[in-house]
Amino acid sequence: MSEAMSQKYREYWNADVQAQIDADIEKNRKADARAAIGAPPGAKVKVEQIRHAFIFGAHLFNFDQLGTEERNAKYKALYGHDGLFNSATVAFYWRPFEPVEGKMRFDPAPEDAESWWNDCKDPKSQRHWRRPPTEPCVAFTEKKGIRCHGHPLMWANTQWQYPDWLMAKLPHDLLAEMLTDDRSGVSILKQPMDEVLKRLPADFPAAVESACRRRFEAIAARYAGRVQSWDVCNESVADWIPGRLVPGAPICRGYHHSWMPGDYCRWAFREAMRLFPESTRLNINDYNLSQAYVDQIADLRASGCKIDIMGAQMHRFDPQRCLDIADGVTDDLSPALEWEKMNRLSQANLPIHLSEITITAPNNDARGQEIQATIARNLYRLWFSTKKMMGITWWNVVDDCGAPGEPSVSGLFSRDMEPKPAYEALNSLINGEWKTKTEVTADADGAVSFRGFRGLYRLTWTDADGRAAETTFDLA
Repeated sequence: MSEAMSQKYREYWNADVQAQIDADIEKNRKADARAAIGAPPGAKVKVEQIRHAFIFGAHLFNFDQLGTEERNAKYKALYGHDGLFNSATVAFYWRPFEPVEGKMRFDPAPEDAESWWNDCKDPKSQRHWRRPPTEPCVAFTEKKGIRCHGHPLMWANTQWQYPDWLMAKLPHDLLAEMLTDDRSGVSILKQPMDEVLKRLPADFPAAVESACRRRFEAIAARYAGRVQSWDVCNESVADWIPGRLVPGAPICRGYHHSWMPGDYCRWAFREAMRLFPESTRLNINDYNLSQAYVDQIADLRASGCKIDIMGAQMHRFDPQRCLDIADGVTDDLSPALEWEKMNRLSQANLPIHLSEITITAPNNDARGQEIQATIARNLYRLWFSTKKMMGITWWNVVDDCGAPGEPSVSGLFSRDMEPKPAYEALNSLINGEWKTKTEVTADADGAVSFRGFRGLYRLTWTDADGRAAETTFDLA
């Protein structure tokens, strides 16, 4: 355990806890294999894992945007089965994806070129910063042979998701009232639904639903079968808990001042089920990891929604919070609380994808970076050991590349693409401890047996004629 951590933190993550994590990794992430490869009896067979079954991902929001060809090349090299990440989350946020009604940013424009960004003096001020066109990103994942995850299709958030042209369909006086302090009692959001509907243009709910459907259909027309999984609905628990998601209602006045279809979460899943092939994995995603989230998923599935994966966010954006964790001031992210959370989420009986992970390095000095690395290592080990876990996705890979309000020091790399201790910690797990490499002896039947982490293996040996032989074996 790093000297950067307090005695209290060490007590939380004591030897007994670490032993339990090791035992759960052995039980939940490994399997016994027997491969009949036809090797000569007694031949020495090299067993080398070349691909994880488990998902280790990151978002791809800074594609070609890091300012130099060298930085961009280092960034891209992280993705692939020989890198750190075997999955990439691609941005489909509605506002930057369809800035003009009916014109979607699938393909790159001149201002999306690497050379354009290399010459850009203030990249973070650009509307398309962290929002590259989708086609180059999806094509990149295909070239690398890695999983592509789309994020998000539906999100009831006017700040980050809704395009301006959609909100402009509302009357200006109503838009002004939306900005009124809710505590004054005169905000439009405090008024009964019937009164709100009187203020809306008669065709507004239908226009919004039509725009949502056109978006879904256009995305599916290009990416059905090419993008393996989608966050179909993002952060909807905050509307489900107070009962704002009402089947049949013309609109939902959600917590982000949204005006989506009355039950937009069910609507989104039903559209996704209609448009994407059965093989596409449909995710729900949220930061609210309370029992209400588990209950919402049960409610949606009971109504016929196909939900394949439960997405769970975990952002610790506040540097002071991470410092408090290291100093033992709080039990936040302690193993006891994380096990409790994982057990609660597992009640949904779905694979869990930790879809957005942020761990900040306080001050980004030597101690701060060690704190980030230690917290990351311990949490990845615990999460990896969880039976229902299928993947973990780090959010901002590079320092100073987050969204407004996100910390500039939560990356695995500096802004110049130099690795930080957190990268070294995760790489030592993903490409070291958690990749099986061994040598075994073929039995009398020409088969080999071994125990290893689930994934794809390359087996090599010398045949009876002295020639090199090779095959692959998938350990599921």
